[in-house]
Parts: sequence; C-alpha cells; structure tokens
Amino acid sequence: MNYLTLEHVTKTYGEKTLFEDINLSVNKGDKIALVAKNGSGKTTLLRVIAGEESGEGEKCSIQLHKDVKTRFLSQEPEFHEGDTVIEALLSGDSEQSRVIRRYEILLDNPGDGTELQAVMARMDDLKAWDYESRVKEILHRFNIRDFDKPVALLSGGQKKRVALARLIIEEPEFIILDEPTNHLDLDMIEWLEDYLKQPGITLFMVTHDRYFLDRVCNAIVELDAGHIHRYSGNYEAFLEKKAEREENEAVVLGKTKQLFKKELEWMRRQPKARTTKAKSRIDEFEVINEKAHVRKDDSRVQIDLQSNRLGSKILELHYISKTYGKQKLIEDFFYKFNKKDRVGIVGPNGVGKSTFLRLITSQERIDAGKVITGETTVFGYYTQDGLNLKSDKRVIDVIQDIAEYVPLEKGKKMSAAQLLERFLFSRAQQQVYVSQLSGGERRRLYLLTILMQNPNFLILDEPTNDLDILTLNVLEEYLEEFPGCLIVVTHDRYFLDKIVDHLFVFEGNGKIKDYNGKYSDYRWEDKQRKKEEKAEKSPEQKPAIKPTGMLSNEERKEMMRLERDIEKLEAEKLAITEKFNDTSMPLEEITQLANKLEELKTLQETKEMRWMELCEKAG
Repeated sequence: MNYLTLEHVTKTYGEKTLFEDINLSVNKGDKIALVAKNGSGKTTLLRVIAGEESGEGEKCSIQLHKDVKTRFLSQEPEFHEGDTVIEALLSGDSEQSRVIRRYEILLDNPGDGTELQAVMARMDDLKAWDYESRVKEILHRFNIRDFDKPVALLSGGQKKRVALARLIIEEPEFIILDEPTNHLDLDMIEWLEDYLKQPGITLFMVTHDRYFLDRVCNAIVELDAGHIHRYSGNYEAFLEKKAEREENEAVVLGKTKQLFKKELEWMRRQPKARTTKAKSRIDEFEVINEKAHVRKDDSRVQIDLQSNRLGSKILELHYISKTYGKQKLIEDFFYKFNKKDRVGIVGPNGVGKSTFLRLITSQERIDAGKVITGETTVFGYYTQDGLNLKSDKRVIDVIQDIAEYVPLEKGKKMSAAQLLERFLFSRAQQQVYVSQLSGGERRRLYLLTILMQNPNFLILDEPTNDLDILTLNVLEEYLEEFPGCLIVVTHDRYFLDKIVDHLFVFEGNGKIKDYNGKYSDYRWEDKQRKKEEKAEKSPEQKPAIKPTGMLSNEERKEMMRLERDIEKLEAEKLAITEKFNDTSMPLEEITQLANKLEELKTLQETKEMRWMELCEKAG
C-alpha cells in the first residue's frame, strides 16, 4: 500500500535550489532515513512531505494517502497558548481525547451529575481510563512529571519531548520525524528505538544518530546536489553503495568529457551552413556540453587547527561536591586528568552533567573540594546554550571579530575567509547573515569559533545536535588525532564509542562512577547486572497481594481519583513549605501551618497506600 508519492517536485529558497524535479515514494512498512549536508534542504523536504509547505514545478505532484493517519514531529513543535502539559497531550482529535477532556471539565463542575455519569460510561466503552494512564506513563518515560505546568514555561528540549509523547499517544500509521533523538537521554533513545521498530509503523525521518538509524531503518534516502538517491539496507550498506555510485559517476563524467572534446573539434571544423543532420548533432553537443561541465560539490569540512602545548598539570578535581536545594548532584568526586584523556559523560537528564562542566571550568562555584587548573590549560567549551551568535551579523564578521588570521601547524597561518571555506562556507555564503543559516550551519559556525581559539582541553556538550553525518565524520577524525584532553556529553552512542575510552557515569544522588571502557560495553554490563539483580530477588520482596491483572470499573475510577488527589496534596504541601521561608511570620501562624502540613502528609500516605494496593492488584 502506497502512503506517499512525490513526482517532479522542486523547491527553491531565494536564489538557491534546494532540490529539483525529485521523485520519492513511501510504502506501508518502510522505515526510511533521510541524510544530507546541512543547509541542503532536509527539513524543507520533510515539511513538503507533511503538507506544511508546497512544492514547485509545472508537473509537481504530492500525494499523501488521505486515509492514513500521519503525524509530523518538527524541530520546534507548537502548542495551543495557555495549555498545560496534560492538556497538550490530550489535545488530539481522537474520541478518547475528547471524552477525557470533557470528563476533566465535569469533575470541577459536575452539575446534577447526569452528564458526568454518561461521560464515565462512554469512557468505559472506549477504555479511556487506560488511555489516560498511558498518557501519564509516556510522559514519565520522557521525564515529564509536572503535568499541570504550562507548556509555555518548558525548555525547548522539554517541549520536544512533550510533542514526541503526544505523537506516540496518537498512534499514527505514518510518522515523519525531524531529529527525534535531540534532547533525549540514552535510556529514552533506546526505548524510542524499540517503539519505532514495531512492524505497524511506517517512518520517514532525519537523524544524525547512526546507531539509531542502523537499528530502526531499512532504507536510506540521500539528498545530494538537489537530487534523490535511494539505498536499501543499513548505514554500512549505504556507505558502500554511495561509494560505488560516486565511482560510477566519475567514470561516466570522464567519458563524457572525452566525448565533449571530440565533438568540440568537430564543431570547430564545420562550415557555417549546416545540414539537417549537422544541426541535430549540434543539439546533441549542447546536451554533452552541459553534462561534461556538471560541477559536483564533494567538499567536506577540513580541520587542521593548531593546539596550545599542554603541561604536566592539566586539571585536578579534589573531592568536589555540589548540591542544589535538596538535590545532590556531585558528592566527593576525585579525578586527575592525564594527557590524551578521552572522557564521555553519560546519565539521565537532570542529574548534573552540564553543571559538572560549569564547575570544572569555574563558571560556577563548588560547595566543597577544590578544582586546580594547570597554567597551560586552555579550555574550548562548546555549550548547549552557547549558540547565541548575533543574527544581524554576517558569517565573515563573526569570525573576523575573533581573529583576522589563525595560526596553523608548522608556523603557517590562514585568513578568516579561508578558514570559513574549510568549514564549507563559500565566499558568497560568508556574506550571508547568521539569521539566514540553517540550524546545522549555525552549529558548524559556532564550533569553528571554539576551535579557532586553539584550545588544548576540549569540552563538548551535545556537539552532535543538528550536525550532518558528513560533518560528524570529519569532527570524529579530528578528535581522534586531537593531542589534548577531551570531555564529551552526548546522546550519540556511535560518537561516544568512536571517540572516548572511558566514562563518567552519573548515577544520581551525587554518585559518579568512573568506568574504564566504551559506552556499548558499559551498557551491556549494566543490563546484565540488572537482569541478575532481578533474578536474585527474594520471595519476601514480592508483593503481598497477588496481582489479578484485572480491576473493576469502580476500582479504575478510584485509582484515577487517587492519582489526582495525591498530586493536589503534593502541591498543597509544597505551597505550605514555601511559606516557611517568610522569617517575619508570627509563631501562631507557623504552628497552624505545621499542623496543616502534618494532616496533609497523613492523608497523602493513606491515599498512596490505597493506590499501591490497586496497582498491585492490577499487576
């Protein structure tokens, strides 16, 4: 069954042609990854496929099967103004979503209860109680726990995860994704892999994550020089077939150039009066001329910048600690960096990875311990939130503001314009304003501003986001030869395995494990350890109530009410706790609030116990 057909589709952006006269089809069961250089039109093509942008060309045709449920996850998802997280998740057009929204309204304004009873009966018919539980389960999976928080107050990464959760809840048949692994931690990525591998899902996505691509997709589409090339198989097969195609194209181009020279000689020998046969040959000559002078853009980023010499003392962390409020991020961590150290930092979102980087670079104060930085150590710090290039500046100005010339190896130097060309910014593109660059092009420019300062200790916080695979390959080659120290925080497992040789594993509650080995080795060992712990679980630790796997309708409703009650009680407790910060509060009021807090705690514990009983019964 065909889900999507594109025929003779062209798209231009200003004077630049992103793609021209392309044809593409997606059939049921296809799981396709789109790869291309940054700025070549990947996101635009996704928007055209999803119907958010139109195609161009006289014969242009875009056919998306009207009976197939299709959803698109963009880089910057949008939500209704004023929606909370849970409202955003239930804003879909399914009947389950509509009946749950009505049920939520009637809980606060039940009237005589007649409509509420009817809505609850309809929820039973649609199994909507299970649907709402699944919504919350998916949100927890993506580490979104404050369901009543306005979406407008979420970070960009949290919004992306809420949008991804919403897409999964709606269970579309055809999914279009733009960099779905950005802002996900490693556990989330592995869970998403398993979800997308389901046979009932048809997929078209852009991703730079090569392990994710390998494990999910069965075909790769390459957008190269405005044209589409399709390859079946995994990433390794793609690389082999791409090399074969380019080799064949080079052979054909060589033969075409030889033919062009031969035809050019004939053209020069001919008299001005042309026969019909000669005119036909002249027309063919024009076609050959065009093919022989096709200029293939096979440029790639070149990085050969000089690094400052690194002394014997580099960076020492003497039992450092950091706590935010009641959250312990780092406790008594000790490590001395040696030359050529390659460290990867992994752990769930929110456990303190970025805070750790700010502490060791003295951008944030530690609570205890000592950070000693060597005199010759020069940090190059690529941060998640450092992409604040001024949008009203031209690309060349961004670099020239740092330096007109940059020193290279063996005493050579390079101008800012030449350096930009090595990072795939042509002389024409150097005059473009930053605001006109794609997300990947901005990140490439930002990376250049870091590297051109000649650091000998590189710290890269999520460097792979929005970079194309070609640029990642070159960056990896550079980092493998980089003579200084390196710390990388990334969700890209392929990048981790290729670059780092040991890990700082943030386990939570201030604990950091120093693991000597690759990420894939650590992950395998961690899974084996968890299996063994589960197998060794004693009978005494099993639930006292044998799960039946079944709850009555009344019990399901009770469970839903308990969840809401517990959330409200937690919010009330937090509000009272915050009032205690007021040092001018009278003693009598403090006593009343303390008593109220104890009552809320007792009530919450009672409700939590009952909720646990129902959970155990449901299995």
